[in-house]
Amino acid sequence: MLITAKDLSKSHGLRELFSGVSFSVADGDRVGFIGPNGAGKTTLLRMLAGIEEPDHGLVRTQRNAVIVFVSQRDDFPAGLTPRSAATAAALKSASVHGDALEAEVLGSVILGKLGFPDSRMDEPVELLSGGWKKRLSIACGLCEAGGTPDLLLLDEPTNHLDVEGIRWLEQFLSRGTNDIRAGACVFVTHDRAFLERVATRVLELSRAYPQGTLMIEGNYSEFLKRRDEFLEAQGRAEATLANEVRMDDVWLSRGPQGRGTKAKSRIDESADRRDVLSAIAARNEAAGAGGARVDFTASGRRTRRLVVATGISKGFDGRTLFRDLDLEIAPGDRLGLMGPNGSGKTTLLGILCGDTKPDTGDIRFADPMPRVVILRQQRTDIPENTLLRDAICPLGEVVDFQGRSMHITAWSRRFLFKDAQLLQTVKNLSGGERARAHIARMMLEPADILVLDEPTNDLDIPTLEVLEESIESFPGAVLLVTHDRTMLKRLAKSIAVIGAPDASVSVVASLDQAMACLERAEKEVAERDRTTRMEGNRAAKAAGVATSKRTRLSFKEQRELDSMETAVENAEKERLVAEARVADPAVAADHVKMAAACKSLDEAQDKIHTLYVRWQELETKRG
Repeated sequence: MLITAKDLSKSHGLRELFSGVSFSVADGDRVGFIGPNGAGKTTLLRMLAGIEEPDHGLVRTQRNAVIVFVSQRDDFPAGLTPRSAATAAALKSASVHGDALEAEVLGSVILGKLGFPDSRMDEPVELLSGGWKKRLSIACGLCEAGGTPDLLLLDEPTNHLDVEGIRWLEQFLSRGTNDIRAGACVFVTHDRAFLERVATRVLELSRAYPQGTLMIEGNYSEFLKRRDEFLEAQGRAEATLANEVRMDDVWLSRGPQGRGTKAKSRIDESADRRDVLSAIAARNEAAGAGGARVDFTASGRRTRRLVVATGISKGFDGRTLFRDLDLEIAPGDRLGLMGPNGSGKTTLLGILCGDTKPDTGDIRFADPMPRVVILRQQRTDIPENTLLRDAICPLGEVVDFQGRSMHITAWSRRFLFKDAQLLQTVKNLSGGERARAHIARMMLEPADILVLDEPTNDLDIPTLEVLEESIESFPGAVLLVTHDRTMLKRLAKSIAVIGAPDASVSVVASLDQAMACLERAEKEVAERDRTTRMEGNRAAKAAGVATSKRTRLSFKEQRELDSMETAVENAEKERLVAEARVADPAVAADHVKMAAACKSLDEAQDKIHTLYVRWQELETKRG
């Protein structure tokens, strides 16, 4: 076993997070941690990393095991570039022996493997989007371990990643490559599609289970099935025990004659049954608690069209984000927006809400202007020093919600806040608590259009499911920006896909169609980058001919360099064939064929990487 946790317990102040938690992780495991906000998932992950100590219990780690922890927050000092950050992390690896040049090579190779183009490796980290910062955090963690950690610990790894980034991470964790991979992985996530595709085991932290955990072998679908079976059996056990306790009550009410051994034994057994019944009832109550109660308020407006956009385009700094887009938004519409990070989704939201003007085209709104209520991705609408009570109840101690009055304590409990938290400032709340506070504020405002920009970040799965139900029943229009494929598949009636190389926008009717559009755009971008790289190499080769008198290459090396472009092109063709085989449904249905196809793809990717490294070596030697 790589790591074994035994009887772990942890409390913060007077509040117990969990107790009696035991499990182990072996090589090849991919364990997903789930559970309500505040259950202690991140704390448990930090214990596995050795960053935090348990109040009770112990964590045993395999001798010489290399463990890497990647935090949920992607914080980098100002002035760093991805290359310098990766190099600094690689210097901590025993594999580079403190050699700065070797560390830079390792850092650059890992960045390249994780999708960083050369042009992005040397730009300031502060200019990177949230998704690219997350990739950099993972790259730095891998660099610390020389590219092959025995155990990779990830806290909310899909937060801020776009769909392309999430699919890359799924592929990396599931397969990796020969020289860049993790032996095992434990991750905290609320992304249900990610759990479905990556997890080999799922562990839920919750007071609904004995010892506070339920671990199931298999992916998320298997977990849901087995969890429902467990909770159903636990419910039956409560009913059976309750019936037995009622019979005990009848017997005790008769006043058992004497205090013989038999009577005393039955009285003791009855007391034990009551204790067990109390514990099971508490667990079943926790299982039925669910997430925060979300119910958005519609204005009741009956306008046929709320927004009509005709031929709109927008760009910045000479780059066109999208062009010639036509859209109509009416009550009942639920429009999803998808695209890579930085493609202009939030900009398009601003245009559709009237906050930003398009460069070209026409945008018309219903009269009077539709009422728009927004949940922003960065959750910055409420100042950080605001007390929670003022954040969720801005007008005194009573809220008016859908025509009825509710005291602030009842209102806050609706969003799973404790009464004592009302006097906390917003900056002291967790990410999930901040999200719930913003939703509480939103629910007080009647809306024609709900705008939800990455609403799933930091929310636990029970609250996500309640949020989806509320959006589904909202009679107004909904604009939804999210990389949560489960949410998009359930809610979006249409999806606008932006980020194509030609800045065109595809409006499609399903998630499968949207994913196909994204894949086409990715291939077009990759082909364009490959063409640019090839042209640059041809130019470099032409320049090399002019200075051939200064060459230090042997005859054999010069021949190798001259044939390198053709070798790379052939290797790229092999990779495309291997990718097509992996994507073939007939191959996917046969695990033996699938394993062979994945191996072939890994070998093709490694071959391309090796060729580029050798190409760079030869060009450098030639000077």
